[in-house]
Amino acid sequence: MPRLLVLETVLKRDRLIVLAGLTGLTILAWGYMIHEARAMTLTGVCSCAGMKMSGPDVNSWSVSAIVPLFLMWSEMMVAMMLPSAAPMILTFAAVNRRRREQDQPFVPTGLFVLGYLVIWTGFSLLAALVQWVLHGAALLSPIMVSTSPLLGGALLITAGVFQWTPLKHACLRHCQSPLSFLMTDWRPGRRGAWLMGLKHGAYCTGCCWLLMALLFMAGVMNMWWVAIIAGFVLLEKIAPKRLAIGRAAGLFLAGWGILMIGLAWH
Repeated sequence: MPRLLVLETVLKRDRLIVLAGLTGLTILAWGYMIHEARAMTLTGVCSCAGMKMSGPDVNSWSVSAIVPLFLMWSEMMVAMMLPSAAPMILTFAAVNRRRREQDQPFVPTGLFVLGYLVIWTGFSLLAALVQWVLHGAALLSPIMVSTSPLLGGALLITAGVFQWTPLKHACLRHCQSPLSFLMTDWRPGRRGAWLMGLKHGAYCTGCCWLLMALLFMAGVMNMWWVAIIAGFVLLEKIAPKRLAIGRAAGLFLAGWGILMIGLAWH
């Protein structure tokens, strides 16, 4: 088979290639995260962060601990957010294929994905800094769970109220309409793909950042909660009655938070 024909065949299967890549990255991230969570449970040491979770020096993390915490959050965001970003990424690949068929310039899908992940990497750095501060203030337990019912309740109420805000709905509408975003915001060239990835990442982070903050209440390395939040984020983007689901979840979270604070006062 001529080399040009082989290349054309591969390009026609680009969506399968992109899907395989996203699946592989997600599986690797989840596998490593589960391994680290088990190691922390068995040994009391979070090897992904290189820090002891128990012992006399448990509250004495140095500033250098921010780096491994940042890596831990970055890995977690890849595992949690790539599946929900898959519809947008696959639509981007499809648009690229049509542009190739029409002899128009196309751009690598990888640059779009990279731009998307850069935004979540920035969120990971902020989350690591917040975790370091909360740990130093003894507001997180050795297993990275909130020790303060007031903090946990406040996070739940804030996340619940946010589910009803116009900002949440605007960001969510963007994430729910991949083709509309690409048709109205398409930018040519490699820089354009990068910028589109950044913009999509910004919308996605604006939609989900408070849901991620709930991990400070439930446990940063609690795999059940990580899976629940990741599943809910995906459900919000693809379910038929996603707006009603999001609002119902908001009421549930706010009610839970009020109950938690109320019980703490008694």
